[in-house]
Amino acid sequence: MSQVLVASNRGPVSFSLSGDGTLTMRRGGGGLVSGLAAVTGGPGQADGRRAGAGRDGPGALWVCAALGDGDREAARRAPDGRLDLDGHDIGGAAVRMLDIPAATFHRAYNAVANATLWFVHHLLYDTPSTPHFDARSRRDWQSYEAYNAAFADALARDAAAGAKAAIQDYHLSLAPRMLRDRRPDLKIVHFSHTPWAPPEYYRLLPDDIGERVLDGILGADHAGFLAERWAQAFLDCCALLPGAKVDRVAGTVTRGGHVTTVGVHGLGIDGDALRRRAAEPDVAARMEALREQVGDRRLIVRVDRTELSKNIVRGLAAYRELLVNHPEWRGRVVHLVFAYPSRYDLPEYREYTEAVREEAARITEEFGTPGWNPLILQVNDDFPRSLAAYRMADVLLVNPIRDGMNLVAKEAPVVSDNGCALVLSREAGAAAELADHALLVNPYDVSQTAEAIHRALLMPREECAARRKGLAAAATALPPRQWFADQLAALD
Repeated sequence: MSQVLVASNRGPVSFSLSGDGTLTMRRGGGGLVSGLAAVTGGPGQADGRRAGAGRDGPGALWVCAALGDGDREAARRAPDGRLDLDGHDIGGAAVRMLDIPAATFHRAYNAVANATLWFVHHLLYDTPSTPHFDARSRRDWQSYEAYNAAFADALARDAAAGAKAAIQDYHLSLAPRMLRDRRPDLKIVHFSHTPWAPPEYYRLLPDDIGERVLDGILGADHAGFLAERWAQAFLDCCALLPGAKVDRVAGTVTRGGHVTTVGVHGLGIDGDALRRRAAEPDVAARMEALREQVGDRRLIVRVDRTELSKNIVRGLAAYRELLVNHPEWRGRVVHLVFAYPSRYDLPEYREYTEAVREEAARITEEFGTPGWNPLILQVNDDFPRSLAAYRMADVLLVNPIRDGMNLVAKEAPVVSDNGCALVLSREAGAAAELADHALLVNPYDVSQTAEAIHRALLMPREECAARRKGLAAAATALPPRQWFADQLAALD
């Protein structure tokens, strides 16, 4: 078995630093961590985060960035950043955490990765006023280059001859080319967990930066995407790249004599692991607490980060329209909204979180009665509580403007106790796999979404159970281990 190296911004663990200098470790969050931990090894589920972690053969090394002060301190204390050599129990994983200077990391992560590339791929710009690329943007771009170079240097140093390197996501778009230049003997895959912008939107980027991002990914031997439409958009952008030859039949891009294959690798759920996690006592306790709040009313559930692309405000507006147009549901339904904080360093996200709070308060004020709270909004991350809500849900609302995949749409049907209907945005990558069993909506059409929720609430129990079965089968068809193995197999 060849040595496997994984590179991602977020690692399998994170650290908090107390006033007396004590470090406390917890498992890193997010679907990407779940998928990668299934192959590289990593901490289990004792702390209540997402299920799916496992262990694989020897030789796997995970390279990640220190995200905060606790991470930086842990990286500095560990021998050359190797957390597994400093007494940390990471479930058998070998982890190198890079202590990238805080200012460089901030500009690369917030200004470029999250405020530029994420906005482009999710079509989030208010184009009359943004983006605005100026001299400051160029300074930020230099930090993004330095951040990617730090990863390329670490991978080049740690890789054995002929090793396979799996570089993950938009944070590290330049790293494949940089690593190729340093270690041409390696086999490299880059995987994009986001959508990919169509050419006309991608060209909002400055010409040289747009070219550098494409050329960076084309340094890999294989470029992977979560859905066919994202892979095709990438090929469309590459077709405009000087010196690039795109073969759509073969799914390849050739530039400078190097061939990059392009493939689709959907990411699913480890169903058995998730069901075991959902049966734990802490989940049962949270179910009991939710039942006390909700009673015997029907439940509409959503679980999201307060991320602009997740479309939470329009989802709340759709619920309000449901209560206006179908007053028979007043007093008979509750909307559980778990909206976990995201990217609070960016003003757009702080403003969006406040907009979510305001819309939720409007609904409660307009419709609430002494005996009925129409909406419960929670903004603190609690995965066991999310699992409890999944198990109890009658309707799951997933209405992103645009989403690479969306694992929430796959998780809830797997653990649902009585079957839940899924109202799903057609712009989620998961729609390609779940469309036959979900109620698809245009995420911008609030009225259509409200009527889809109404239809879901009225759905006969037999139909709902049959749809849930189909959703669960599709959700577990490509578990994380297979998802990652397919990427590595594409290198052969």
